[in-house]
Amino acid sequence: MTERSEGAVGPGEGAIRLGEAAAEAVARAGTELRGDSGPAMARLVASRVLDVPDFPKPDVLFKDLMPLFADGVAFRAVVDGIVEHHGRDSFDVVVGIEARGFVVAAAIAYATGKGVVPVRKAGKLPRAAYAESYALEYGEATLEVHQDAFTAGQRALVVDDVLATGGTARATLDLVERAGGTVAGFTVLLELSFLGGRERLSPRGVHALLTV
Repeated sequence: MTERSEGAVGPGEGAIRLGEAAAEAVARAGTELRGDSGPAMARLVASRVLDVPDFPKPDVLFKDLMPLFADGVAFRAVVDGIVEHHGRDSFDVVVGIEARGFVVAAAIAYATGKGVVPVRKAGKLPRAAYAESYALEYGEATLEVHQDAFTAGQRALVVDDVLATGGTARATLDLVERAGGTVAGFTVLLELSFLGGRERLSPRGVHALLTV
């Protein structure tokens, strides 16, 4: 299974070609909406996700969340829902995973008066950084965070747009802990449950606004 590589079922985690079961699960999203913040929030997110077939290559279905970010009322509701779920006093800083996770992290940080820590692709950070690699279908990818990104025990809420196979998320959560932080929670806007990311992250918890 491919993470952040060629093609994508989701804009954040993913490059995956849809098999029959996966395509069926995505197609059901319109009638069987569910999420960890309730069906109303799941419907809101689903209504602002566009399916883009054959992008970025044939037989790949791209889940485009840009309409959600562009809708101020909907985006605010999503941010408020994430803060309400975790509680504004349950975390000290927000961690965003490159790249769309930055959008969500910045909004949550602003809404709660907290700071933002970016987790970036290898070679993008200017100072000493910790690195974690994870497997791709053909090779591997690496994420990094500054070594001084957290004070000891600082509670971090980690956010991203899509959870697919879980490699990106697991690398990020490991980086937070390696850099001295404590994972206070992990939220995604869209979870592709048929790819098993939640199970691979266990016993760490996952909060997904929409699960398909």
